[in-house]
Amino acid sequence: MTAKTQYGLEDLLADELKKLGAGSIEKHNRAVSFVGDKGFMYKANLCLRTALRILRPIKTFNIVNEEGLYREIGKINWEDYMGVDDTLAIDCALNSDFFTHSQFMAQKAKDAIVDQFRNRHGKRPSVDLESPTLRVNLHIFKNACTVSLDSSGESLHKRGYRNQTGMAPINEVLAAGLILLSGWDRRGPLIDPMCGSGTLLIEAAMIANNIPSGYFRKRFGFEAWKDFDKTLWDTIFNAAIDKISEENQQITGVELVPETAEMARQNILSSKVEDIVKVYCSSFQDFEPWEHITKTTAKPILIMNPPYGERLEEADINALYKTIGDTLKKKYAGCEAWIITSNMEAMKNIGLHPTRKISLYNGPLECKFLKFSMYEGTKKVHKLKQDPSP
Repeated sequence: MTAKTQYGLEDLLADELKKLGAGSIEKHNRAVSFVGDKGFMYKANLCLRTALRILRPIKTFNIVNEEGLYREIGKINWEDYMGVDDTLAIDCALNSDFFTHSQFMAQKAKDAIVDQFRNRHGKRPSVDLESPTLRVNLHIFKNACTVSLDSSGESLHKRGYRNQTGMAPINEVLAAGLILLSGWDRRGPLIDPMCGSGTLLIEAAMIANNIPSGYFRKRFGFEAWKDFDKTLWDTIFNAAIDKISEENQQITGVELVPETAEMARQNILSSKVEDIVKVYCSSFQDFEPWEHITKTTAKPILIMNPPYGERLEEADINALYKTIGDTLKKKYAGCEAWIITSNMEAMKNIGLHPTRKISLYNGPLECKFLKFSMYEGTKKVHKLKQDPSP
């Protein structure tokens, strides 16, 4: 099988698959291939936090033109996978000099499937792009085409807990990826000081308490498949639920806009983590973190997704990033701060040197995820504490 993910999260996904018990794990660009049985496919959809889709390949062949695709798709016995009264949708990803229009290739594949049914039964399945019985995925690399069944249905980033969003909400898979990349130990305080509708906070709470990422989803694609085994699915689901813990974390969100802060609180209620996630309505620079979180031996982790500047004047975005840097230095000594942004020019106004840079994408935007260690006092003093002179 193949698990699709976002650029930069491949290592995390491979690690998740290994911990779940997958075999023959291989990393690719934005994907990880692996081996598992039907039950593992169910478990992967339910539990993987950094996967977008779980694909089960059914056939691979070479083609040199669109008619070749139509002919090869037509050789697959589609009645093994769906009925004439079912619905289908086809996604196509291209990386080829032979073919340039993914929608046209998807259309040719669809024609081959429905023509097979029409020739056999005198009627054909219909297309449903939103919630089909069967979602088919074509991956064409050069002249090789792999046909897979999409066991996820809707993208796995659609967790099912988020009822309301603000402007430019962060994708749930990316949010989970940021938390895992930060190295948060799931025990120390975690703060998102520009939390928007609360996605980072909720993903952190689900990670900390081992709540499966797909717990709130109403449906997975495989549930409509002909070979769906409900008894096996119930067993896997219940086993995952039994592993949920109830830890006493401190997960804190700060949001400037009252309506958005309330939106975050409602999403937190929907995800049933309101006991460990608190949201305060404040600006980042005015918020007093140590009045709301307890200093512990564990280093607090701060993760933030500030505006990138698409809707702000250059002077305003530069001022915002300067304020972020000033506030980190003034109020967050002893913390580890992580910032994701696509605006590297504005980042220069932070006035801090990152100790790590990770390349990621937030939607279509190429971003850097930057780590800043906020030492107690100056960095020089910190080094002296670590390595005192004789």
